[in-house]
Formats: sequence, structure tokens, C-alpha cells
Amino acid sequence: MKRTKIISLGILALCCSIFIQCKDDDKSSSETEPNTEETDTNTDNEQKDDDEQKDDDKQTDTNEEQTTFSLGLGWNLGNQLDANNNGVANETCWGNPKATQALFDAVKAAGFSSVRIPVTWLGHIGDAPDYTIESTWLNRVYEVVGYAENANLKAIINIHHDGAASTKGVYNGWLQIGNAATDASVNETTKTEIAAVWTQIANKFKDKGDFLVFEAFNEIHDGGWGWGDNRYDGGKQYAVLNEWLQVFVDAVRATGGNNATRYLGIPGYDTDAEITLSSLTLPTDPANHLLVAIHYYSPYEYTLEDQYSQWGHTAASSKNATYGQEKDMTTIFQKIKTKYVDNNIPVYLGEFGCVRRSDEKLELFRRYYLEYLCKAAKEYGISAIFWDNGSQSTGRESSGLFNRSTGAYLNTDAEKAVGAMTKGYNTTDEDYTLTTVYNNAPKQ
Repeated sequence: MKRTKIISLGILALCCSIFIQCKDDDKSSSETEPNTEETDTNTDNEQKDDDEQKDDDKQTDTNEEQTTFSLGLGWNLGNQLDANNNGVANETCWGNPKATQALFDAVKAAGFSSVRIPVTWLGHIGDAPDYTIESTWLNRVYEVVGYAENANLKAIINIHHDGAASTKGVYNGWLQIGNAATDASVNETTKTEIAAVWTQIANKFKDKGDFLVFEAFNEIHDGGWGWGDNRYDGGKQYAVLNEWLQVFVDAVRATGGNNATRYLGIPGYDTDAEITLSSLTLPTDPANHLLVAIHYYSPYEYTLEDQYSQWGHTAASSKNATYGQEKDMTTIFQKIKTKYVDNNIPVYLGEFGCVRRSDEKLELFRRYYLEYLCKAAKEYGISAIFWDNGSQSTGRESSGLFNRSTGAYLNTDAEKAVGAMTKGYNTTDEDYTLTTVYNNAPKQ
């Protein structure tokens, strides 16, 4: 879920001047090689970095509310209703207990204003032509959305792992973008099912207010995580996804009621920012209430895989990726702002995150990453939603914050991480800027 925003000659000039420094921020890209030469910090260009950081502050002179709708700082109920095993979605099959009202109340009290509730529908959709959704599963989703409503949180629900592809061309669900791009009959059948499923979801939630957002899909790709056949098929997969998104919008709007104007989340291919910017065609929407959904995990070897232990301009070179640094982040956020935010199209990072580390020094770098990203997102007018998968371990894919039953923090590291994010996004003191965060990066 990653996409960008539109024009202005001044901004274009800025983007050109820094373009050669930018790396692909796709969370799945591994083009860059680790720098094996250890240095304590990147001191050679320290003054240049400081000047560029001050420029970033100047570029974020945005109105407090450029768009009419914002999700603000949010939290993902990850590995919960999206969990699935042997082709059947099940709330507890990935190890998390059932979600409770106490959990959502705690998320709200911690300083979050929205919650994304990923939902996998595998194993709960009947056969063609009706594709009837099993009522027990749909009712549980409705109940969990009610927890968010009761806690005064905005909420997002979607179709999540129904489009998952573990490796190139190997799909775990029915949203098979690669096959649909090469077989028109597969595409037509898929569009029929998308319309049927979203019509049922929309009708179930027709009574819910505008706190609820429908997000079409999750990370749609062919198993290549943005580096598959989509790079070589002449835009066929991108075109198919654009068709699917129009079917989604049409199906929801046709149900009427509150769905006639409900905000709808529109993810580009793999929710990758650069691909979205270049390939996403926003659907036609009579309500003009669309949000662009992007995911940001750059550099993913640091944020997800724990292959690197530090991040940013004060990190040791051998412990840090060679892309996805502060300037790379603000560059892509500026593109997003220019194309979308400045044109009153709200954008949200449907997922971002950084896994827990095993000692306090490394946690300092983690908290710096989270604070910097949240502050940057806020200043560029982008909502940001943290990916919590419930894991209280350390290392790869360990990003849990809250106990799913009680709402208590899983550990002190989780509480400190939330503090860093809420400070970055929610602080309103005008003296607190990106430069403030940058200048307080961890020391070696």
C-alpha cells in the first residue's frame, strides 16, 4: 500500500536534485548489497545531511487539514481475522487469542485514532454464482468493528490474504492477478466474485457511520512482491488491478445508504509507493471519497527481517542498510504529497512497522525510526497505521504491542515504541520538527 501525490515546479526541482540518492523503497526489494566496511557514523556528509534535513522541514509547510478525511495515527489488528490455515480463515489459528473490547479501548487510550482490521474470507465464501459469505464469520467481523466504534476509533476492513501469493505464480487464494492478466475468462470470473463479496460486506455494514472505511484489497501481486511479471508484461497486471478496483467501488456504491458516500481505500499494486505512483488509475467515484493506500517498510531488511540492527544517519555503516534512510523516506513522502495530498486525495500508510530488538541500544534505533516516520508522515499529510502481529518475541516479524485479550502492553519495549510513535504523530508544538527528531538520533 504505497502511492504518491502530484506536481509543483518547485517540488519537481527538489525531487530532481535528490533523485540520484533515492533507492527503491519497496519492502520486498533486495537490490542493494550490504556495506561491509564498518564506520561509526556517516560523518563525511554530516553538514550536507543537516542542511537537507532543514530543507525537509521547509517542504512540509502544509495546511493543518488539506484533506477532508484523515485516519491519523493507527494500529493494525494483524494476524487476527486475517489468519488462515489450510485455506480457511480462523481468528486464533496463528496464535493470538480472540480480540476483545478491552483491547480496542486500550488502543484508543494509548493515543491511536484508527484501527485497521485485516480480514481474510477464505473458506467462508460459497460457490458461484452467489458466492454467499458464511453468516457466522461475517457476524464476527461485524462484532469486532463494533469494538472500534465503541472505542471511538475509525476503522478499516478489507479483503486481505485472499490475494496472497507466496512465490511467483503460486496463489493461496482466489484473487490471482497473474492468471487474470493472461486469461480473460479468469479475470471476468474474478470480477464477478469481487462484486458479489463486496456487495454482501457493504450491505452488512450499510448502517455504520463514516468512521468505517472499506479497503478493496491488501498487497495484490503475482508472488514477485512487485518484482515479478508485472515488470515485463506491458502493464497487463496493473490494468487488471485497476479494473478490479473499479468493480469494488461500483459494488459498494450500488448498495446505497451510508455506502453511497463512505470513504474507500484504494491500494496500488503490492501497495508499493513507486509502482502506485506510476500505475494506479483511481476508479471513477460519484462520491469522490477515495483514499490511496500504501505500505512502507523501507528498508525491509531492517524493519521486518532484522538483518540490520541500526538505522539512520548515526548508525554504524555495517549495521545499516544502504537505502531507505531519512532522505529517502521524505523524498517518497514528498512525491505522495504532491500527487495526492495536495490534490485533496487522502493517503494512508496501511502498514508500517519495525520489529523489536534484543537490547536497549538497538531499541533506541527502533524508536528513532518509528518517531521519525510518524513525524514525517504527519508533516507530509499522510496517515500511518502500525502493523502489530501480536508477537512478543524479538527479531524477525516480531512487532507485537498489545495483549489481544486484556489490552495491556506486551512488554516495556512495546510501551516505549508506542510513546515514540504518538510523540512523532500527535505532538503539536511548532518547535518540534523533523529536524528536532533528526538531531536527537541515537549516538554510538
